[in-house]
Amino acid sequence: MPYNIDPTQDFGNTPTFNKLIRPLNDILHGIPELESRGNRPLQMDFEHQLKALIFYHLEEHSSGRHLLQVLEEDDFAKNNIAPPNGIKKSSFFEALNTRGLNHLQLVFDMLQNTAVNLLPSDYGNLGSLVAIDGSLIDAVLSMTWADYRQGSKKAKIHFGLDLNAGIPQKIYLTDGKSDERPFVSDILLPGQTGVLDRGYQKHALFDKWEDEGKFFVCRIKSKTDREVLEMYKTDADNDGTVFFDAKVKLGTEGVNQTRHAIRLIGYKIGNTDYWVATNRFDLEAAQIAFIYKLRWDVEKFFKWWKRHLKVYHIIARTEYGLLVQILTGLITYLLLSIYCHNNYGEKVSIRRVREIRIRIQNESRKIYHLPQKVIVKDHKRCQEIPDVIRIQKHEL
Repeated sequence: MPYNIDPTQDFGNTPTFNKLIRPLNDILHGIPELESRGNRPLQMDFEHQLKALIFYHLEEHSSGRHLLQVLEEDDFAKNNIAPPNGIKKSSFFEALNTRGLNHLQLVFDMLQNTAVNLLPSDYGNLGSLVAIDGSLIDAVLSMTWADYRQGSKKAKIHFGLDLNAGIPQKIYLTDGKSDERPFVSDILLPGQTGVLDRGYQKHALFDKWEDEGKFFVCRIKSKTDREVLEMYKTDADNDGTVFFDAKVKLGTEGVNQTRHAIRLIGYKIGNTDYWVATNRFDLEAAQIAFIYKLRWDVEKFFKWWKRHLKVYHIIARTEYGLLVQILTGLITYLLLSIYCHNNYGEKVSIRRVREIRIRIQNESRKIYHLPQKVIVKDHKRCQEIPDVIRIQKHEL
């Protein structure tokens, strides 16, 4: 519900919200302004669009209409988030579905670079690690572009998570049927190591990534054919988890065998055998096993991101608008990562996010700045003043 206090009072910006979005200040100076496609001026410029969608994710609004009601009725949102003359529903959704995507991509790229240079690298000794995965988003039947199967619509994001900093690196959006594997080349930069589940196994792509100067640690099917070129010593004799380490060529010769020799490592966790293919020959086998274990961080990220920032609660129906919504969800997460690091030396947690929400609400309510004594001479005017103030009056 909107937290209105006194409709005659101008609250100004809250320190906490200002501090949260401060990394955007320098970035927005370099972003070109949105231009109207017609003669009418824009009701919402890019800065207001960005702040409104960050506010949507931060405060867990239940729908686009809920956000619009808050922008109209909540003093803080009306004075600091919404455009000066307000925003109508048609104008808001028109902007969401048709404008700002290129600008948001620029903001995301620049903010991500800022975060990478600021946040500590947890696994710097293992190189630049990026977990890559896909995630389905439930769509509605009117989203005709989101093909999945008959009677069901889904979109899919193809996502790279920087494991060293714990932040998103790149994202792509397609219909739900799209293959995830071709996006690895788009997500990874030369010299980075992609950490992949066995759904990404394709021997021609292993060769392609090798040719592009990109590394991979990818789980493969246990029954994959292999030609052993050289065996390496393992720690099996010392009760270690690694029982196989060799230079191999995967696949069947003349059919789907890799051109490049790669490394194949087998290790056991509990009752499960894992087979991991990689072109990282510079690390110990146990380190490769540890890198693959980090792949689960992307699953944890998806779960947290979807649950606490309402990213998959769709307020846009077009492919364009949905990507706008998702990108602002990622930007919100990057801002939270920078804020938590600068103020607490911690990674993002729901405890800190709740704390930010409460602080913004408290600051906007002016709980700690209300006068200790309130004298109201106009009794009719007194009826319009919120209960928190009238209670103080009765205590005089």
